[in-house]
Amino acid sequence: MKHKTIILFALLLFCKTLVFGQHDPKALREWQDQKYSMFIHYGIYSVLGGVWEGKPVTKGLSEQIQAHAGIYSDTYADVAKRFNPQNWNADSIVALAKKPSMRSLVITSKHHDGFCMFKTNTTDFNVVDATPFKRDIVKELSDACKRGGLRFGLYFSLIDWHFPQASPISSSNSDYITPEHVEYNKKQITELLSNYGPVSELWFDMGSQNANESKDLRDLVHKLQPNCMIGSRIGNDMGDFNVMGDNQEPDYAIGVPWQSPASFFDETWSYRSWQVRGSEEEKMREKLTSLIRVASRGGNFLLNIGPKGDGSVVDFEKDVLLSIGKWLDKNKEAIYGTDPDPFHISFKWGSLTSRPDKIYLHLLSAPENGVITLPGLTGKIKDAYVLGEDKKAKFSQNASGVKINVPEGLDISKEFKVIAIEFVNGYSVPPANIIAFTKAPLILDSHNAFKHYSSSGIDYNNRYQSTVKESWTISPSKTGNLVPAIYYTDEEKGKVIDVELNGKATAITLNGTGAEKLKNDPSTIKWGDIYQTGPLYSGVGGVHGNLTNVDVSKPWPDSNGGTWEKKGELKNNVTYEIEADRNSATYLLQEITSAKDQPYLVGITSGDGVTVTLNGKVLAEHNNPFKDKQLKDVILLPLKKGANQLIVKYYNGFKKVNVMSLDNNVSQTIYRQELKPVAVQKGKYYPLSWQLHKPLSPHTTIGLFNARIEIR
Repeated sequence: MKHKTIILFALLLFCKTLVFGQHDPKALREWQDQKYSMFIHYGIYSVLGGVWEGKPVTKGLSEQIQAHAGIYSDTYADVAKRFNPQNWNADSIVALAKKPSMRSLVITSKHHDGFCMFKTNTTDFNVVDATPFKRDIVKELSDACKRGGLRFGLYFSLIDWHFPQASPISSSNSDYITPEHVEYNKKQITELLSNYGPVSELWFDMGSQNANESKDLRDLVHKLQPNCMIGSRIGNDMGDFNVMGDNQEPDYAIGVPWQSPASFFDETWSYRSWQVRGSEEEKMREKLTSLIRVASRGGNFLLNIGPKGDGSVVDFEKDVLLSIGKWLDKNKEAIYGTDPDPFHISFKWGSLTSRPDKIYLHLLSAPENGVITLPGLTGKIKDAYVLGEDKKAKFSQNASGVKINVPEGLDISKEFKVIAIEFVNGYSVPPANIIAFTKAPLILDSHNAFKHYSSSGIDYNNRYQSTVKESWTISPSKTGNLVPAIYYTDEEKGKVIDVELNGKATAITLNGTGAEKLKNDPSTIKWGDIYQTGPLYSGVGGVHGNLTNVDVSKPWPDSNGGTWEKKGELKNNVTYEIEADRNSATYLLQEITSAKDQPYLVGITSGDGVTVTLNGKVLAEHNNPFKDKQLKDVILLPLKKGANQLIVKYYNGFKKVNVMSLDNNVSQTIYRQELKPVAVQKGKYYPLSWQLHKPLSPHTTIGLFNARIEIR
């Protein structure tokens, strides 16, 4: 993103203090290899079980019953006097986690209500000082994990409804963390990381801190326990791993370590006495399916239980966990120590995991005609068989790939099955995003790239799907040399990127050499009226509806939506501040008529986030990572002959105004930077990728919106 000079200079100075510290690769790999872990939501809210004053509280999550039932703080604090979990047994919890082969535990040391499940010197609102139980739950579970050989992790809520200097209860997941509250949290984190042995991960949640506060907290954690992994909900892209949305299973490639947190029921994470639980078998298949899908995409699966107020585990949840454990007893080889699905296509019958010499086919449903086709798979197959059963699978190979015949009598409707394919000396599959190079120039840009994603944002509400890497696989039609050059604009000028071609990475500074005038004719471009719609409740990324051929005379985004209003007072090249609520978006639409196909650079000024589209295609999207008053982008519009629609979504997350402008009077300059030629052979694949060099964070979007590589 291109800032005004003074803003850019300040940002560069600030970034120097926020360089992201990478973890030891071994520690990172050990965390990623956990694959399957237990989440535990337990606190004084468990005593209530989703009931207040004799009535079920049906609104919201039961661990947040204080907020959803409107309970006064002092009244809620009295619930601690009823917390006496005589059936709590930390060793039993660890034993339960080990039976289904879970590798670690993460327990709520403190949830939003501020009640600490550990002994702390910061407040007497804790399990030892405020309850008749008078035992340190966190300490007991930490010790039990040591005895049982499990890794031990902690959830910690950054918001605290009991701390007087904290923000009060609100409907937001991103309440402001006051300076006093920041220091209070740091004191408690120091206690947790000093008094409870090794902590494998700290799972922060909610609240909104500034970038320096998130950095200080991250640095504190790494100073006290260097190998403790930090979840991304610490905010401001300071996490070591990306936490997906609750119960979210991505269907796209994630370019960073990640974890999917899952609850037994979407309605709650903690115990709810009146919860309708349904069939254990159906729930087991549902959660096992999630585990398999997450593992196949390279993530960790964190499955939650909510013990009762008396400390016992709900029988339904225990039985489901044990059923998953029985499946893993037979099939754990296909989950633990595995790599993700090596293919880049989806299969209707299920998912895949892999090793260097094996591929595992997780059959979640019966394949059509009992045959599994694996296109493009090569390698000498040694054997194919069903894990845990004395059943072989017949297979055949040819130039197009491998076919596996599912053994007769394999009843997938009763139990998911895994077919292992074992190779003599490894295997290969077609790489992602193969692009044939048959005619020069070959153009590679964000629109034909394979994207590797993360999640970037300041806090829970202000995050979006960021792109951290883009890649292509070149398939040359003849032997010779590839002669690549990077074209870019003032949007990308000054960035340093790592370009990797055929396994060799080079750091390249986009230094503004080779300036050329963009080949266009501004006199042949007509700028129409500006229309506005909104505000609409929104997050940073994405748009609310179809932006292709929008009819400004009709409601949008659907028949119940608002109208597009012609704004005669809005002009190009003027920055406006329009009154706006938090977490809202306003759209501006301008029709551009071009006499021919031609590129044109425009300036877009925005506030907390922006999404720029032309004729329904997203050209650029980003947030405002340091909450600057405004950011200015230069975006390349590929105008087509005739009418074009430029539609920009302006997002406001924090301020009372939304900043916006459409600037059609910017320098029409493009830069060209040549790279070293690369010798290639016909019939081979040559992977090519780019990403930021030493980014602020692994989650930072690359922002190469206008850049392209031309190969001749």
